Amino acid sequence: MEPVLQLALDYADNSRAMKAAKEASVGVDWLEAGTPLIKSEGLSCVRELRRLFPKHKIVADMKVMDTGRFEVEAAAKAGADIVTVLAVADDSTVTEAVEAAKNVGCEIMIDLIGVASPEKRAMEVEALGADYVCVHLSIDQQMKGIDFFSELRSVAKAVNIPIAAAGGLNSETVANAIKEGASIIIVGGAITKAEDAGVAAKTIKKVMKTGKSETSKLYKKYVNPIKAFSMVSTANISDAMHRLPCMEGIKQVSGGKICGPAVTVRTYPGDWAKPVEAIDNAKAGDVIVIDAGSGTTAVWGELASHSAIVKKVAGIVIDGAARDIDDIRKSGFSVYSRYVSPNAGEPKGFGEINVPIRCGGMTVRPGDYVIGDADGVIVVPKEKAVEVANRAVDVLERENRLREEIKRGSTLAKITELKKWEKKEGCSL
Repeated sequence: MEPVLQLALDYADNSRAMKAAKEASVGVDWLEAGTPLIKSEGLSCVRELRRLFPKHKIVADMKVMDTGRFEVEAAAKAGADIVTVLAVADDSTVTEAVEAAKNVGCEIMIDLIGVASPEKRAMEVEALGADYVCVHLSIDQQMKGIDFFSELRSVAKAVNIPIAAAGGLNSETVANAIKEGASIIIVGGAITKAEDAGVAAKTIKKVMKTGKSETSKLYKKYVNPIKAFSMVSTANISDAMHRLPCMEGIKQVSGGKICGPAVTVRTYPGDWAKPVEAIDNAKAGDVIVIDAGSGTTAVWGELASHSAIVKKVAGIVIDGAARDIDDIRKSGFSVYSRYVSPNAGEPKGFGEINVPIRCGGMTVRPGDYVIGDADGVIVVPKEKAVEVANRAVDVLERENRLREEIKRGSTLAKITELKKWEKKEGCSL
């Protein structure tokens, strides 16, 4: 089978999905009404795709789990050429879906998402009459930096029916997916989140034909959280963490953005011994985070900043006070603090280094990631750093697309259809 490009329209509303489809249709072969779109808008989205794109193959990503006959027939009657069924469904559901598809003239794609043994299940559903199987890495798995190419390779060796591949593919990775056996390349965000979906679709189609990958700055997943965090804002990260607040009362007073693992310090108000000693514990790129009891007496100044610059420390965050701000600003060193005060205390040496602390109302452990910008400072637990970083990049990408749609003459309220989604009177919050 000649490789085809399938566009996954994973939107929550018809209007934005159809705009993206129209823009990208010049480069894609198949158009998919994504599961979120079908759940949000019902099969009207399939009907609209069929009406607008009579020459394209339409895929209804129903992810059928039960009532195989009923759901396949409904999607086919709405205009779908292909309907997806979950591989984890019982064999009886798969059989019902296959038989229904034959009756109404559509095809069945079995989605292997969440299957413990994809190779084995792929062979089973092929025997049950499936037309295609889809090796599918979930979005939540993608955010953890997982890839699916070894799984794709093993499935390709096990079955003779065409294989679809879905899982965060972009212009850097589609050629590899084809090499590993995929003939249906399913792409969502790398096209739908692009400022120009048509250009993005054509680029990916070109890579599919030539086999020569093209570098993509966005629309990919990172295993190095620092690289991803450096691209996004604290607002993006907050959104990615379900609106997590930043540190309360801690503001940028010098320098610029910071991003790095935390070296933590607990000290007493005015006692600057442990904060200064922490510089010797820090590695290049670390962020020193100090719990100074929210005191107004400075525990950090210009000389400490100069020492930190020499050690290539990324910045300092203080739940307390800093001083010498004019001189620190000249140096460019990044300081975030609750207060600025001219008077310092004495280096008594009370406190600890690299223990869990509270700073700005948030718990910070050694090694947790600390990101700060003009909006404030946010903390990401180290064990969730890769996932959160990728989710924050996803937020950024979606905002880029929204910004482009606004530039074209719309407004944020219209694009997001805010009134449609508002809580109605009498509905509980």
